[in-house]
Amino acid sequence: MKHLKRFTITGILFVLVTGTLSHFLYDWSGHNPIVGLFTPVNESIWEHMKLLFFPMLLYSIIMICKCKRQYSHIASALFFGIITGTLLIPLFYYAYTHFLGKNYLVLDISIFILSIVISFWLTYRLTLSNKLESYTLGLGISVCILSLCFMLFTCHAPNTAIFQDPTADNCSPDSHSPDNSSNWRWA
Repeated sequence: MKHLKRFTITGILFVLVTGTLSHFLYDWSGHNPIVGLFTPVNESIWEHMKLLFFPMLLYSIIMICKCKRQYSHIASALFFGIITGTLLIPLFYYAYTHFLGKNYLVLDISIFILSIVISFWLTYRLTLSNKLESYTLGLGISVCILSLCFMLFTCHAPNTAIFQDPTADNCSPDSHSPDNSSNWRWA
């Protein structure tokens, strides 16, 4: 159990640091389209969900390799944690902005941190409880589908609020599109 707790705390720190760095990675890469598939290409809520999703997915692969022997059902708990944490970001964001009427950077950062902590806390508890073992395949498929959605919707963002970049000129009809709001380039 001490082994799992250490990996959990390390995971929180890993996702916090890599997620934070990935916020800037697309710009640092010179707007590399491959980097843009895994990191935010604009300031939309959808793109910011990648800050938790991909770093936690990467760490989950490591954690599964290191802990699978002792905790044979850890994959299902990690998959559940990834999905839950990723979905908490828009849930918390839209809840607080609904009540306050606007967003605040300090609350946005707090949501990111809280979502990471909840993700790993759930992973830890569910690994110990063995409750999700029979759902591993379904949860794994859900993580794969969400991963593909991130890539697809980075390239072809639907015209809905979650995909809109609040820093872009929202007067233009395509302001939600990565092509117009963040210098997204495939060429």
